[in-house]
Amino acid sequence: MGGSDSDSESNPNSNGWSRARGLVVKTLVVIGGAILLKRLTKSTTRWDHARLVSQSLSGEKFSMEQASRDPDNYFNIRMHTCPAAEMVDGSKVLYLEQAFWRTPKKPFRQRFNMLSSYAIRDAEEYKNFCDRPKDQRPLPEEVISDIAEHLMTIPLKRCDRVKRCLYEGSTPPGGFPNSWSGATYCTSEVAIVKNNEMHIWDRGYDDDGNQVWGAKEGPYEFKPAPASKTNDMFSLNFIPSFSLDKRIEGSFVLEE
Repeated sequence: MGGSDSDSESNPNSNGWSRARGLVVKTLVVIGGAILLKRLTKSTTRWDHARLVSQSLSGEKFSMEQASRDPDNYFNIRMHTCPAAEMVDGSKVLYLEQAFWRTPKKPFRQRFNMLSSYAIRDAEEYKNFCDRPKDQRPLPEEVISDIAEHLMTIPLKRCDRVKRCLYEGSTPPGGFPNSWSGATYCTSEVAIVKNNEMHIWDRGYDDDGNQVWGAKEGPYEFKPAPASKTNDMFSLNFIPSFSLDKRIEGSFVLEE
């Protein structure tokens, strides 16, 4: 009887501890769920978008597939972009260059890209910047001092869900001044597509609105080249003359 009385006296305490433990577990679950929900629903900041755009821009991309599909209107262009410096506010300075695949050491376009596109004071010093070992590149402080005049800004917006792209944008009406090859102004349309693909359509126009350079059929489609496809690109022997270079000259920049 005594043992039975002792058990009956200890059960309330045992049940109390069980209820307390259960309450603690439930509280932790609720708190954990609230933290997870907050993280999942956290709004994407300006810098989040800028970082995603920067990552999408970076790397080596080619218009190989497009040139193979439509060689009369598109060349096999190599676009190479990489980080060059960081500003005091944390924004990245990217170096971008484009060249024909067969002549990668002779880029026809070189730019610094941040929230806008800028010219380079001495572009010759930056040729093949991304291909060089880091100790053979201009130092970050030199990069910042070599940022020259503003060229172009393209405000980007998130693409509608029904589209393949992530971000898209274009120059404002009237474009930006450009005097290359008889042009008086230029326009640009940009789309950042999934899988680090980019579509860029740069065009130059004269005073009468006639297109004097740039692709006419649509944007260039730049895609990362799989390693297995690298050798295949040698079969695309596009070595255009200087006059053909003029068809794709232009300016390009992104702003989140």
